[in-house]
Amino acid sequence: RAARRILRPATTAGIVSLMLERLELVNVGPAHEMELELAPRINLITGDNGLGKSFLLDVAWWALTRKWPRDLNPRLTAGYAARPTDVKAPATLRFTLRTASGGSRSYESTYSALDEGWPGRPGRPWIAGLVVYAHADGGFSVWDPARNYWQTRAGVDVQDRIPGYVFSPQEVWSGLTVPVNGSPTRVCKGLLDDWSSWIRERGTEADLMARVLGTMTVEGEPIAVGKIRRLSVDDTQDVPSISTKYSDAVPIVHASSGVRRIAALTYMMVWSWCEHLRAAEQLGLESTRQVVLLFDEIEAHLHPRWQRAVVPAVLKAMNKLSAACQPRIQLLAATHSPLVLASLETFFEADSDRLFHLDLCDEQVILHEEHWVKQGDVVNWLVSDTFGLRQGRSVDAERAIEAAEAFMRDDSDALRGLDENLRNKGDIHRELQRVLPGHDPFWPRWVVRTETEHSEK
Repeated sequence: RAARRILRPATTAGIVSLMLERLELVNVGPAHEMELELAPRINLITGDNGLGKSFLLDVAWWALTRKWPRDLNPRLTAGYAARPTDVKAPATLRFTLRTASGGSRSYESTYSALDEGWPGRPGRPWIAGLVVYAHADGGFSVWDPARNYWQTRAGVDVQDRIPGYVFSPQEVWSGLTVPVNGSPTRVCKGLLDDWSSWIRERGTEADLMARVLGTMTVEGEPIAVGKIRRLSVDDTQDVPSISTKYSDAVPIVHASSGVRRIAALTYMMVWSWCEHLRAAEQLGLESTRQVVLLFDEIEAHLHPRWQRAVVPAVLKAMNKLSAACQPRIQLLAATHSPLVLASLETFFEADSDRLFHLDLCDEQVILHEEHWVKQGDVVNWLVSDTFGLRQGRSVDAERAIEAAEAFMRDDSDALRGLDENLRNKGDIHRELQRVLPGHDPFWPRWVVRTETEHSEK
């Protein structure tokens, strides 16, 4: 009954359709101030290493759940609570949630040095949706509105339930144990035990796992569910297997890093959704109508063919899981992959999707929204403002071509700023021969220019 009193108000008056609309950071993270206006469907964040992509995802998780991942599981190597950049100045985190009716709800927290934390108004998070956060190292964090809630008594939050499910990479596979009422309790069996049980029972979860896994794979490389295996005579651990082109029963623990990443992602989506439905039914609640997916390095461990398919596949997979209630899905992902962006050229919609870029300008980190422009192929994405490479070649080839172009322009100042071994035609030509293949499109320009120069002499 207590659960109903807390949760039912959050499933009425449009609150169930809340989505993360805006993040504002002051004196927190790599920039003094940062603002992020989010789109309702796809939000991609690009930028060089160390500029704050993972940090923004951690802040988004906190905004949605009011907890930091590592506070819930100290075995994580990431997800630490944010701290002020300048401890002597105020630090503020603000976020805004938008309802289905078009209204907004805002929340603000100012860092308390004495508490070493981010206090705010008491009460459970406004977001009434399922939140799944895939960390770059293979860990996951899950917040479920039916299972992760608390009461407020006399203006003070009293945690009656687990505040969230935060898995280290190992715990995704072997299970998660947390204190419940003072006793260690296994709240999730993990991929190996759960998937093995699902296969034996041949129930809903087994069917969902197989269908979603099929959705997450690329055309021509299907992954089907195989038999349950044992790794050795002395080890009683049941291990699911997959059927591939070269074998009909590869133990999932022996699969490639990319396939294990896909299997873990599939499992966490299936487990999170099925457990949410089960808990909502037990508590007499409606299932959620909002799912927020956070992905750090969404292309991690994936072959280029899989990188090209991963974002559309994730959205399709979530829709397969939740086809009966059709929740809104909001994705916020960090990526280093031009293939991920190229894959969205026929999928990206300006009204529902956005691309953000973190850049370093005059020793200041700047976050800005990129105007979406189709680049046509991966090389053009590499040399676009989003990734900022001058060329899609090796570093040595790039330097050699820069020297050749400076030579052809007769730009002595530019040549002096380059490697001292690349300042005359002979040295440049030999370096081009070393670093470029014979069919490189730069050769005709160089040959024509040098031959013209020779004939003029």
